[in-house]
Amino acid sequence: MSTKQRGSGWSIRLVFTFYTLFGYTFIYYLMYPVTFFYFLVAGNVKEALRDYYQHINKPFNNWIYFEHLRHFAITMCDRFVSKVSPQDYTFDIKNEEELMRHLHSGGILLLSHFGGWSSAGNCFTDLKINIVMQEALMETIKCIEENLETKNPHLNIIDLSKGGVYVTMKIASALLNNEIVAMMADRATEAKNKEVVTFFGKEAEFNKNPFSIAYKTEKPLMGIAFSYQNPQHYRIEFIEIKMDKNNHANEEIHKAMQAYADFFATHITAHPEQWFNLYPFWKEKA
Repeated sequence: MSTKQRGSGWSIRLVFTFYTLFGYTFIYYLMYPVTFFYFLVAGNVKEALRDYYQHINKPFNNWIYFEHLRHFAITMCDRFVSKVSPQDYTFDIKNEEELMRHLHSGGILLLSHFGGWSSAGNCFTDLKINIVMQEALMETIKCIEENLETKNPHLNIIDLSKGGVYVTMKIASALLNNEIVAMMADRATEAKNKEVVTFFGKEAEFNKNPFSIAYKTEKPLMGIAFSYQNPQHYRIEFIEIKMDKNNHANEEIHKAMQAYADFFATHITAHPEQWFNLYPFWKEKA
């Protein structure tokens, strides 16, 4: 599943120019009028979010819609700013010592389009992180991101659009080197990788692929969530998910997927405005 990327190359370049000239506080407040513009024109997103809030049993109105868009705008800014100024970001990490021990041992890291997932990798400068992803980024936006002077040479993107053989080889190489391979659990790009789990009491399709890889390779599997707290500050929580290789693959993979879905649901309940799957998620299965 790919979705249209909101924003445009010129607007992101303009915001980043304002950041270099006036600093982060300026662009933080600039996001209010920017958000209001999309509040007026992004009608299809509003309908998708109405459906989303209905499924998670949360109220939805114009103010909630505006705040959801504003959080998306802020985290998009952080995606770019954190590339050039990672030292300006702070993280409240639950069980930090245990988390870093897991991350330094390598394995599969489960991400979702939630909170500051796209910024955090820029700030862990001592870890080799390979993010497997495919986004419908406009070429102009891609160009801006790729040309930014990044402070983290250890962050690598494995682009799903380059084909299965390329992706498989890159993932295998990273895991053999005990590096982190981060994969999106909330969105499968191919139908064969979708599996139904229970999510907010309803059937929903998650990405089976990272769980299958972890089962086959016996590499550590961990879910993680980066929730926005206040400007340039995020909270990190994680869960270790274990699978028993002595049991049948389908059974263990499904149990692991359900464990992640339950973990993710707790974070959506706490921060519903921070899940940025801006399309009718539950309607995909139908």
